[in-house]
Amino acid sequence: MKALLLVLLMAHYVGFAAIIGGWLMLRNDRPSWSPLAWGARAQLLIGLALVGVSEATGDKVSHAGIAVKLVIALAVVACAEIGRVRAKRGEPKLTLADAAGALAILNAVIAFVWLG
Repeated sequence: MKALLLVLLMAHYVGFAAIIGGWLMLRNDRPSWSPLAWGARAQLLIGLALVGVSEATGDKVSHAGIAVKLVIALAVVACAEIGRVRAKRGEPKLTLADAAGALAILNAVIAFVWLG
């Protein structure tokens, strides 16, 4: 089980890197929302899997911290998906990319400071 947790954690980090990388790509005039959107989706699903595996192995989990992180992760996914759809329609909204990137960083800070 420990190996599964480590694999999930590494995949979670890759999702975070995709969000931040996608955000930086959009800020540097490379109009592709795909990395940001896929990273946000991966972060949400892998985060849920991490909590499930942690609960199954009997590790202590801060449910309040996980709830806060879940709400923020849902906001990141919403910003990424809405931004991706608007960009497809030809009305890009980079403030949504900024919000998704900033919220992803906030989620990482919460993970290290509160849940660390």
